[in-house]
Amino acid sequence: MKPKVVVVMPAYNAGRTLRMTYEELPKDTVSTVILVDDGSTDETLKIARELNLEVFMHDRNYGYGANQKTCYTEALKAGADIVVMVHPDYQYDPRLVPQIVEPISKGAADVVLGSRLKGGTALQQGMPWWKYFSNRLLTWVENTTFGLDLSEFHTGYRAFRREVLESVNYAIDSDGFIFDQEIIAQVVAARFRIAEIGVPTRYFPEASSASFTASVMYGLKILTLTARFLLFKWKIIPGRQFISLRARYTKVATRPS
Repeated sequence: MKPKVVVVMPAYNAGRTLRMTYEELPKDTVSTVILVDDGSTDETLKIARELNLEVFMHDRNYGYGANQKTCYTEALKAGADIVVMVHPDYQYDPRLVPQIVEPISKGAADVVLGSRLKGGTALQQGMPWWKYFSNRLLTWVENTTFGLDLSEFHTGYRAFRREVLESVNYAIDSDGFIFDQEIIAQVVAARFRIAEIGVPTRYFPEASSASFTASVMYGLKILTLTARFLLFKWKIIPGRQFISLRARYTKVATRPS
């Protein structure tokens, strides 16, 4: 049976790009599109309603991680088998949803990342040089920590099998940008399979992009996260964040009386 694919869009002031992002989504693959508005002050909500999207609103700007938490929670409620995050800023190509879903629908992966660096053309496509090299460095740190060999961890184009989101405790993750890496650490700790596909990306004024200062802070938080993960892996700290919900339930269920 064909899996139910739900696209989630974490939106903040995406009024200029939302319509073109939605129009390029392959409707024969996507069952439902959910948009979570994180306190936008532009016409994001108006356009989302014109497009008949399922809209959920935050009463203020809580942050990128908080937005994703609502996205995934509502997608699970909607009965999603596969959840795909597509940024409504049109930076990632929405037409690639079938390709990012395919490894999951075929049972070859549990999580799929759309990598901007896999094809080796990110700089030519407009990625700032400092962002490219810091991305490479942090990806090396994370690959070393997690025992993986991915080309990029810092992508906003992601697909999750339902069971992944039901297992990892994303509700206790950060409300900020580091959420992206925290959920990956949880996926690794729970031993889910991660695959990646190469995706082109676009850099233009309307596309969201973190400032240099924000990127530095993000990088420092990643280093802190990887250090905590290693301490958890080496059983030096308990690391509640990295223990899957399913593992906890199993532990309780099998505890001898």
